[in-house]
Amino acid sequence: MCGIVGIFSRQPVNQALYDGLQLLQHRGQDAAGIATMDGSMFHMHKNLGMVRDVFRTRDMRNLLGNVGIAHLRYPTAGSASSPAEAQPFYVNSPFGIVLAHNGNLTNTYTLQRELFLDDLRHVNTNSDSEVLLNILAHELQEAVQGHRLTANDLFAAVSGTHRRCRGAYAVVAMVAGFGLLAFRDPNGIRPLVVGRMQTEAGPEYIIASESVAVEALGFQVLRDVEPGEAVLVTQNGDLLSQHCASQAPFTPCIFEYVYFARPDSVLDGTSVYESRLRMGEYLAEKIRRQCADLRIDVVIPIPDTSRPSALQLAFKLGLPYREGFIKNRYIGRTFIMPGQAVRKKSVRQKLNAMPLEFKGKNVLLVDDSIVRGTTSREIIQMARDAGATAVYFASASPPVRFPNVYGIDMPTRGELLANGRTDAQIAAEIGADAVVYQDLDDLIKAVRSVNPRIERFDASCFDGCYITGDVTEDYLARLEGSRDGSAPAAPAAPQMDLNLATA
Repeated sequence: MCGIVGIFSRQPVNQALYDGLQLLQHRGQDAAGIATMDGSMFHMHKNLGMVRDVFRTRDMRNLLGNVGIAHLRYPTAGSASSPAEAQPFYVNSPFGIVLAHNGNLTNTYTLQRELFLDDLRHVNTNSDSEVLLNILAHELQEAVQGHRLTANDLFAAVSGTHRRCRGAYAVVAMVAGFGLLAFRDPNGIRPLVVGRMQTEAGPEYIIASESVAVEALGFQVLRDVEPGEAVLVTQNGDLLSQHCASQAPFTPCIFEYVYFARPDSVLDGTSVYESRLRMGEYLAEKIRRQCADLRIDVVIPIPDTSRPSALQLAFKLGLPYREGFIKNRYIGRTFIMPGQAVRKKSVRQKLNAMPLEFKGKNVLLVDDSIVRGTTSREIIQMARDAGATAVYFASASPPVRFPNVYGIDMPTRGELLANGRTDAQIAAEIGADAVVYQDLDDLIKAVRSVNPRIERFDASCFDGCYITGDVTEDYLARLEGSRDGSAPAAPAAPQMDLNLATA
């Protein structure tokens, strides 16, 4: 999972892009990058680390121009932690194009062969985002065919990209001397929001992964980018759009609402916060219906994502709600940290239990999900060490039993705690007295109750149904092979401060 921002402004855009990345830092902590456009000149800085560590004053001063894009990288399975993998990526043929991407292509290997053998284009890294950039560049070259670049050419290039690419992708890109481009995969798996701000000099536009980045920067949300749609802001500030893909089922990722998105965001017309409240309501009903024998004294959330669900669950069951864990806000999100050992080490640095809320009590811990079980196991032990008599564990989402291939770091079946285990076995594995999972039908109802317009979701990590239709056993085996280190690492990039003149 990554975060992307694109801004067309009437003034220098570097600070706004930096602020946008800060607002989306929860979507990726591995690397950050900003590229700006000044006329037909690109300026870029990117590196490994969080936003506050990647950019210094001298870097910001070099990011000249009123148009720019920015990216936060979340390390997906098998990807190397190399500056070469940081985004945005750049090509200079047939035009200067800089691109940043959130999601994951499921036919990357096929596209790499096509680029090398048919399109005669070179890719420097293992990143599917660089593949996506080169596909877009080739399709744009095919569309232009020697005449002056037009908006219709860009829309045709996006159409060609949709025909060739499979998977999840939300994209922001700049074309030198022409404008800011954004598009979303035909299924709308990854979110993308458009905002506008009216100024004395004319309208300014922002395109971002979540509405929180739009509103906090002073823009008004216009709408979401539709599945398969391309949005173009020209150098003159004209906003153009066109649907560039044949109709496909609209299936946004339901895990955005469970975990990834900030609670104050609205994605595809659906409040993330309200969705999580409803998840708590449905989970409370399941506990009342199926777990009446549990003698629960207090409900305690695992901060921060599960708070709305835990609060509403406690209210519905008429139980006390307490904050039993204090979070160190200077430790990164454990779910998106690469490496099991790092995750395990970070949990007790990140959370501290207050014995006052645990001693002598039967506690119900509520979390947004259980993926590998590492964090859950440590937290349950912390509760017992703090004096809890019994520890029950509730998940606001269903068991994660299948790999996710659309940009979330849970690709191997062996790493998933729920894969091949019953609820009782899962409880024993993490040391809980009982485990209660949300039912998938109830999770879908919870989100749809906020916005009935969304009829279907990508819930592949819960039900194993991959909407793009191209995920095979061989594909999953290849992903697992890349995770165990058999895939080649991406080459390191010696110079990440770029001042890119375009032809």
